[in-house]
Parts: sequence; C-alpha cells; structure tokens
Amino acid sequence: MTADIHYRPRGAVTGLRVGAHPSRQVGGMGTFRDLVPFAAHPDARRIDVRATALDPFDTTMVRRLRQRASIDVYALVDLSASLRYQGNAAKAALVGELCAALARSATRIGDRFGLIGCDAILRLDCFLPATARRGVAADVEMLLEPSRWVGAGAEGLLEAAPYLAGARKMVFLVSDFLLPLDLLRRVFESLALHDIVPVIIRDSTEGADLPEWGLLDLADLESGARRLVFMRPALKRRWLAEDAARQTALRQLAGQYGRTPVVVTDRLDLDDFSRGLLEA
Repeated sequence: MTADIHYRPRGAVTGLRVGAHPSRQVGGMGTFRDLVPFAAHPDARRIDVRATALDPFDTTMVRRLRQRASIDVYALVDLSASLRYQGNAAKAALVGELCAALARSATRIGDRFGLIGCDAILRLDCFLPATARRGVAADVEMLLEPSRWVGAGAEGLLEAAPYLAGARKMVFLVSDFLLPLDLLRRVFESLALHDIVPVIIRDSTEGADLPEWGLLDLADLESGARRLVFMRPALKRRWLAEDAARQTALRQLAGQYGRTPVVVTDRLDLDDFSRGLLEA
C-alpha cells in the first residue's frame, strides 16, 4: 500500500521542528499571518511596501509569517483479545494495516510516529517511541502481528499518558470500543491535553449482516466462554437498537474531548478514512 492518510491536527501545532502543519511560531518562512509595525517585528526582509504606503501614520509595516511545524503522531492500540474477531475481515489485521499506513503517512511529511499497545497493562513489547525514521512502518507491522492480541481487558490504556508527556500530540485511539463507557471516559480524560482521534474497528457480521433466523455459536474471545443463541428477527432488532444506542453514547462521549469517532468497517479505504478525519 503506497497511498497516504491525510490528517490535520486541531488548532495550531506547538512544536519547534519544521513540518507540514500551521504552528503558533512566527518566523521568516511560512504562510501569511498578519501585518504589524516594524517595531513589533523588526525584520527588514518582510517590509510590506504597499501596507506601509497606505498607513495613515506613516508606520513601516511588516508581514509576519506563520511557520509550519511537525507534530508527534501516536497510535494507542487496544490489544484485548476481542479484536481477534474474524468475520468479513480480521480486525487485528485491519489495525495493523491502519497503523502501518499512519506510520508511512506521518514520516513522509516530517512528523514522528510512535506506537503504544495495551491490554490489561501497557505492553512494553508493543511500544515504539516516536521516530521520524522512514522504515518505521515495517516495525509497526511486526509489532502488531495478530498473535499480540491475547489479553483480557484494556485498563492498560490508562497507563499511556506518561508516555505521551510534553508537547501536544495527535493520538489515534484504535479499538473496537467494546469497553465499559466509564473506562473510556477515564481514558479520554487522561489524554485530554492531546488531539484524540478515536478509531472504531468494526465488522459488519456483528451488526447489519446478522441473520434473521438461525443458531449462533457465540464465543467471548477474552474469557473463552461460549453460548448458543437462537437468532430471530425480534432479537436481531433488539441487538441492533442496543448497538445504535451505544454508538450514540460513544460519539457523545468522544465529542466532549474533541473529535467524534472515525469508523473502519471490514476494510481500510485510505481515501474514506482521510475524509472521515476531516469530518470528525
């Protein structure tokens, strides 16, 4: 895959490293910000002759430019076993594909990319500090092999904040979000200083593609428990209604901390994903 994910941090970037995003820094290169008196920004190279000539007080006016800067991009990944689910697609493989694409896209424009994987604990065997190295996507693919998804729970997501200390970062929180809303609220609160992008990994066989009738052998991938369910139209409608209500609650919760979720269902289309980021 060679296409890129196009993302845009919310607000101005605070970093000092030159990059692709509008920043709060004023300098000699970048996009036009405003006009100020020469005394406020004494840079003779940026004197605006027209604005100076038109100024009624004969003030020498200078163009200030907004520098472009880079940002650290992290994927904070839920490694709980529920993401081993395989229907129309393998969820774990989708996560790996997405994170590798993010790594390639970030490093191509001068951003650094890092990875933090968590189940019940923060998994140091699935941790990669932010780096601008171009080959990082291959490391991400290796770290997110499907065999990594073995744990129960995702409380380790709460341990990620200290690894994200410092300047504001863009954090893609990647999960199926089949987690208690209270836990998710605490995770969002712990990351509130950053630009959080929730990414929901879904499979259509969990919802709309459920059969109207039939016996379903259901397995809890985290506990190993199994049960047999007789599916019928009324039960399907109830399940879909409960899922819709949960998705609404999740969107409202995420929206309180910045962005509504971007949903990836069955396959990763990078153009669709990029559009979703712009709309989130």
